[in-house]
Amino acid sequence: MSKYVLDASALLALLNNEAGSQRVKEILPESVIGAVNLCETVTKLTSRGMSVDDARTSIGLITLEIIPFDTELAYKAGAPIVDTKKLGLSLGDRACLALGLARKNTVVTAEKLWSKLKLDVSVEVIRENAPTLPDSETQSGSSPRN
Repeated sequence: MSKYVLDASALLALLNNEAGSQRVKEILPESVIGAVNLCETVTKLTSRGMSVDDARTSIGLITLEIIPFDTELAYKAGAPIVDTKKLGLSLGDRACLALGLARKNTVVTAEKLWSKLKLDVSVEVIRENAPTLPDSETQSGSSPRN
């Protein structure tokens, strides 16, 4: 049984040997990723010039269960689990959080902003120096993403 749900940013950190990748390596045997976050990972890799086949090969070298995005997760991700407009969370972010909530797993991300979320899910940020917003911005309605 898994203990962790990886966000695309965590998988990308591992694939690119970025800050936080060591922590992802440690928890990988007990981790899963949602299909939506896998899609985000492939999108990021291919936007940097990697072919889809090479992305599939790179990701395939990692033993990681991929969880389908089903109807129940769609409703969880679509529900107002957080004020996504104020925090600027994407569909992929909400899908990852919904999967963590559904499985009662810790969500692992490089997005420091997630540590400020008030949810019934544990969030582990893998990078100490990940960008974040001041507390005043997470409550004011400013969006961290365009």
